[in-house]
Amino acid sequence: MTRDDRPDRAAGGGRDGQGAPVGRRVVLGMLAAGAAGVATAPFLQRAYDSALGGAAQKDPTGLTGLLPGGGGFRYYSVTGSVPEKDAHSYRLTVDGLVRHRAGYRLADLRRMPQTRLVRDVQCVTGWRVPGTPFEGVRLSALLDAAGVRPEARAVRFTCFDGAYSESLTLEQARRDDVLVALRMQDQPLAHAHGGPVRLYVAPMYFYKSAKWLSGITVTDRIEPGYWEDRGYDVDAWVGRSNGRDDAPTT
Repeated sequence: MTRDDRPDRAAGGGRDGQGAPVGRRVVLGMLAAGAAGVATAPFLQRAYDSALGGAAQKDPTGLTGLLPGGGGFRYYSVTGSVPEKDAHSYRLTVDGLVRHRAGYRLADLRRMPQTRLVRDVQCVTGWRVPGTPFEGVRLSALLDAAGVRPEARAVRFTCFDGAYSESLTLEQARRDDVLVALRMQDQPLAHAHGGPVRLYVAPMYFYKSAKWLSGITVTDRIEPGYWEDRGYDVDAWVGRSNGRDDAPTT
C-alpha cells in the first residue's frame, strides 16, 4: 500500500493537517444507524421500564428503587407483587358518603372530559422530574357525579395492590389540579407507573399520588394513608411540609 493508504492517515491527519475524507458509504451508514437508534429508543425504553418495574415488585431489598426509570422516575411498591389490570378487568369504585355509588370501567373514564396538566413531579426523597404531562379526569367531576353528602369532610383512596392508601380533605380533592390520571408523559399509564389508573395530586409530594387506584371513598374525616402512618405529613404540599424546602410544583 502507498503511504496515503496507511491506517495512520485515516486515524490522524492528511496533507496540510486535514483529516482524511470520509467515504459516502460511511456517512450513509452513520446516518442509518442514528435513525435506527432514534426509532428504536422508545421501544427499548418501554422494555427497560417494564423489566425494572417487574423487578422492583419482586425485590425484597428495595435496591431497585435506587435505579432510574423512564424519564427520571424511580419505582416503588410497598408489596412484593401487584396484579396487572387491563381494560377488561379494571374497575374503579366511588362510594362512602355519597348519594350515588358508582363503578367505572377504563372505557368509562376515557369517555369523560380529560384534563392535561404539565408540572414538575417532586418526590419527598429528593428526586424531581421537571415538566411531566399527566392527563385524566378531574377528581371533582367524579365526586360531583356521585353527589357528596353534607357531612362529608375527606376522601380516602385505596389501591389494587391491597396495601397502599391515601387521603385528601374534600377541599383538596376538589382542586382543579387533582386528577384520576389515565396517561403520563403522553402515553397510557404503564403498570409500573401505577396504571392503568392512578391518582395525581399536582401540588403535593408524589406519595400522595397513589398508584393502582381502585377505590374512592368519601368519609367524614381524614384517615392517614400508608406513609402518613409511618411519619410522613398528611398535608404534603411541596416545599411546605415534611421538613423540606423544595420549589413548589405549581
